[in-house]
Amino acid sequence: MSITGDAGTHDARRPALSAAQRVVVKIGSALVVDPDRAAPRTDWLASVADDVAALRAAGTEVVLVSSGAIALARHSLGLTRPALRLQEKQAAAAVGQIRLAQAWSAVLSERGLTAAQLLLTPDDTEDRRRYLNARATLDTLLGLGCVPVINENDTIATAEIRFGDNDRLAARVAQMINADQLILLSDIDGLYTADPRVDPDARHLPTINAITPEIDAMGGAPPPGYSSGGMRTKLLAARIATNSGCAMAIALGKREHPLAALRDGARCTWFLPGTDSRSARKRWIAGGLTPSGNLTIDNGAIRALNEGGSLLPVGVKAVQGEFNRGDLVRVLSQDGSEIGRGLCSYSAEDARRIAGKRSDEFESILGWQGRDELIHRDDLILD
Repeated sequence: MSITGDAGTHDARRPALSAAQRVVVKIGSALVVDPDRAAPRTDWLASVADDVAALRAAGTEVVLVSSGAIALARHSLGLTRPALRLQEKQAAAAVGQIRLAQAWSAVLSERGLTAAQLLLTPDDTEDRRRYLNARATLDTLLGLGCVPVINENDTIATAEIRFGDNDRLAARVAQMINADQLILLSDIDGLYTADPRVDPDARHLPTINAITPEIDAMGGAPPPGYSSGGMRTKLLAARIATNSGCAMAIALGKREHPLAALRDGARCTWFLPGTDSRSARKRWIAGGLTPSGNLTIDNGAIRALNEGGSLLPVGVKAVQGEFNRGDLVRVLSQDGSEIGRGLCSYSAEDARRIAGKRSDEFESILGWQGRDELIHRDDLILD
């Protein structure tokens, strides 16, 4: 089953929230919305904002992935029946997203934090050009001290809004920004061997080393109420996160100050990241795509790459091929030997214009200030 420890025992391998540098916290509709009033749970949101402020003060960057837009607007729009048509869900999301953003902005600003809203779809995290744009925006916001609040862009869905997408979206965001930890706040304090609501012999599982078929089989039905998620989508999120080198926790969110409770040792289930997860991602870059062009670099750039640096335009001697931002390119030495492969942050046209130039020259050449790196080290695999 690949489980470490028993409930109530300490496992030294379990991550500590207090040690994380970058954390993504996913919060479902059932936690955000009071079903009796169809309004935000203001006191609970304020307690989460307290926790976020404490993490920020300790040096941890926090991204929130928050559901709740559709649930906040259903009653005011008269959409009270259980099953809504797609266009009704889209309309509710358009109205409710304003209320959701206002609720988070209010509680965070009261603690001196600036909220930033991003609406994403899973496609935004998988299309390479949109992925790079979203990652750059999130990195910039975090560097400016903001707390990004992300939700799925349900207003423009082209297919039925799917079961539990925000669990998977949160995992994709964690993957995108190289988060240390993903925290899924839930109505349950972790993974059990069976549904504890119906099976009194269900056993809590504190640490999962690997997601085996037996673990996968423990995914159950979604809980009642506004939430569209469930344990199955949380296990899918765990697979995405741990394969990306990110630890994931399923923790009880119904209590006030849920992140502080987790930090202080509250019971949860931790999914440990795979030991070879980063190598797996590098193998995907190396062999899963067809290169669209070549970058020939000088010896100084080769030394920088071998020392763990990113590829800067100043070390590029020639650009070959036609490619778009985010496409895979080969990195060559001046004798034509392949040094590695990576995802280029610029199109071929722009790469040619800034090849051999310093970053402080980019704006005058391109008319805008782009990234310093032609290929970031996280997007590069060396031979």
